Amino acid sequence: MPDAVNLQGAHVELRDISKSFGGTRALEGVSLTVGRGSIHALVGENGAGKSTLGKIIAGALAPDRGQLLLDGEPVRFHSPRDAIARGVILIAQELAIVSSLTVEQNVFLGVEPRQAGFQNRRGLRRKYTELAASVGFELDGDANAGSLRTADQQKVEILRALCRNAQLIVMDEPTAALSRPDVEALHKVIRQLARDGTTVVLVSHFLTEVLELADEVTILRDGRLVRTVPAAGQTEESLMAAMLGRSFDATFPAKHSAAADAPVVLSVRDLVAPGVNGVSFDLRAGEILGLAGLVGAGRTEVARAIYRANRVSAGTISVAGEGTGTVALTGTPRAVMRAGVAMIPESRKEQGLLLTRSVLENVSLANLTAVSTAGLVRPGPERRTARAVLTRVDVRGTGPGQVVSALSGGNQQKLLFGRSLLRDPRVLIADEPTRGVDVGAKRAIYELLASLTGGGLGVLLISSDVEEILGLAHRVLVMRGGRVVAELTGDEVTEAAILGAAFGTTEKGA
Repeated sequence: MPDAVNLQGAHVELRDISKSFGGTRALEGVSLTVGRGSIHALVGENGAGKSTLGKIIAGALAPDRGQLLLDGEPVRFHSPRDAIARGVILIAQELAIVSSLTVEQNVFLGVEPRQAGFQNRRGLRRKYTELAASVGFELDGDANAGSLRTADQQKVEILRALCRNAQLIVMDEPTAALSRPDVEALHKVIRQLARDGTTVVLVSHFLTEVLELADEVTILRDGRLVRTVPAAGQTEESLMAAMLGRSFDATFPAKHSAAADAPVVLSVRDLVAPGVNGVSFDLRAGEILGLAGLVGAGRTEVARAIYRANRVSAGTISVAGEGTGTVALTGTPRAVMRAGVAMIPESRKEQGLLLTRSVLENVSLANLTAVSTAGLVRPGPERRTARAVLTRVDVRGTGPGQVVSALSGGNQQKLLFGRSLLRDPRVLIADEPTRGVDVGAKRAIYELLASLTGGGLGVLLISSDVEEILGLAHRVLVMRGGRVVAELTGDEVTEAAILGAAFGTTEKGA
């Protein structure tokens, strides 16, 4: 928690704000005041209206009704450019990176230092180096931004906002893709911004983060404001109860370990691929095997190699066949799917879903042959299949015809799970399965994973959230530098052991 609330009067005030998207009401009569120089958090389930409210403050969306006041003066932003001109900047959850430009060009896009009408490359390099050093981000300014991992692209967005000397920054899930050291570095930046008089509106699903940083917390539920309270008097439990409208007991379902003699459903031996250097392990039926490590350790690269999304240079991968034998995984991701392996990718928006297409189309993509005849999709079977999947994973929306982009983040993620289960896989690779979803959706996904392993599915769980690994995994492999440096079981699975192996201070079973 901050030492003291630094309020110098109202910076932004919202009065009776309402917003709809088609027939869906996103916000209804929301009124709140954000103090200058404060860190004001917005929390709530996916679909509660947090991101919509943040976008209205930053000019990315216009309200249908209500008034926005900045420093006591009524304003109406017609675009983010209008807001930027008044010192208000949004760091959106959806990254806006220009893939063809370098990191430093992305950071200073539109405000590049110039000399005689031309971009001053030397000046750009100097300004970027100074800015990155002030934040503590180690990011090569010459690197192509499109080639960066999600975590590093998030850093580019943060630097872009900071270089514009914003008076008010709306941060929508700024730490969702960052490792723990990067999260701690960003927290220091946020606190320093507030001490210097910059107002921060923080949209976050991480309630621990909210309680550590925020001065005040506004809780939203179903588009309505539940209450605004000082963060100092709150706990994670009180925030969750207000968000959900009910008490929230355990975060994780009870663990039921796989039988000691459970068959191996996935076997990886001496795997070599981009970012992977000789990884071996077995996954048993009914087991959740956690794959932990820092960003860049090679976790996602292992998943992509198993799924044949990345080229494999050496090693073998096999999955249990329908009989007693095993099937070698070779060829393409399509062949891997047919062999009984499904995957939830790290980024649902870039690698998992067709956001502009319907829920129905996204579901049926996984198994078009089952709902087609002579190459033509049969609407009846397709719709029945989609409804069964949506019911199984509890996707909530207006129906199979709804455009996927209109679903909340949690429902988009559950849709990915549903689609992956269409082919009744024996192995599920889940890479950051709860990234960008709220606490209610997280619990639903955790319960889904527990029920799937109860039915004999083997799950390879990749997560940057150590608490998630601790709460779900029966066994944990820790990676560093493309290798497995520790295998932890039973009482050995602790936060200290995972972090020690990830940072290289301890190694076990390597």
